[in-house]
Amino acid sequence: MAKKLNLTQVAKILGVSIATVSNAFNRPDQLSSKLREKILAECERLGYRGPNLAARSLRIGASGVIGVVLVDSLSYSFSDPVASQLLQGVAELLVEKNKQMLLLSGNIDSAEQRTAESLPDGFIIYGAIRHSTLDPILRLGKPVVHVDCLIDSTHSVNIDNEIGSRTVANHAMEYVKKKGNDSPNISVLGLRMVDSKRICRLIESDFNSESREISQRRLKGYLMAAKDNNMSISFDRIWHIPENDQEHAEIAARESLSTVPRPDILLCMSDINALAASRVCQELGIRIPEDIVLTGFDDIPEASRAVPSLTTICQQSIEKGKVAANLLLEAIAKGDDEKENIQHIMLGTRLIVRNSCP
Repeated sequence: MAKKLNLTQVAKILGVSIATVSNAFNRPDQLSSKLREKILAECERLGYRGPNLAARSLRIGASGVIGVVLVDSLSYSFSDPVASQLLQGVAELLVEKNKQMLLLSGNIDSAEQRTAESLPDGFIIYGAIRHSTLDPILRLGKPVVHVDCLIDSTHSVNIDNEIGSRTVANHAMEYVKKKGNDSPNISVLGLRMVDSKRICRLIESDFNSESREISQRRLKGYLMAAKDNNMSISFDRIWHIPENDQEHAEIAARESLSTVPRPDILLCMSDINALAASRVCQELGIRIPEDIVLTGFDDIPEASRAVPSLTTICQQSIEKGKVAANLLLEAIAKGDDEKENIQHIMLGTRLIVRNSCP
């Protein structure tokens, strides 16, 4: 088998400098498109795939690779619309900046994982990560940006979950009041409210108004909206759903819609939960919005296509991914100076009014 060529050998064969070949792969803006295409074509003919990123990282202290650590499993993250949109935003920004993306699972703890974590110049961590996974990354001393998780010592990009949920709940409550119902029965399909793999209802002690967790912030927003409208939400009408998927959501929705009295308002902490509840309503002959109003959170693509279409909160996941990637690249460029200027970026949300709660 023929020995693989290295960068120096390829440059000599092509009659150009080492920097020119390297730029064709890593800094295309430094070459004319015609020259770059010619070099890449010749490299392909020679079987040369480009400079070794690990070697480049050791040589110049930078690999041009950004690590994205997914707290949920990779399979779940690819199937979840919100995670997919976030990754799309990260990827679009990195392509624009000519950087590479390395996906890492936050659920794996192995020597191979530690080796992979040594390559990136910095990390975007999506979700609330375990300390056992986070600590080895922090010990690398590289910039870190958390998304959907607030840790004082690292950069972060979040949305204001409390304001978002309060806004959509206020809209729902004001809508039923206009219909003449000043004391509606309100139920909540919560997501990952407690540490349990079983669907269950909450008790009051499960709520922590000071918690930074997304689910707790969204619940606080719902409770504040109820207070705004002189209404109440009983904790035995708040469900914990352990996973953001259709199967669990339909079970919880069926339980909620079978309670007596039946809810007039069903507030859901994700669009996936809300769309599952909508399907259960149709099965049970419960009309939306005549018999019950329904709201979601996220504004995934299916929310606008559903029948009825879903009133929800748009959290601009693609833009969130772009902001996180840009923040990380800025931190990498600043080097040691960035540690003295930790940034916590809070993005806005907006109410999207559709047919499930006009």
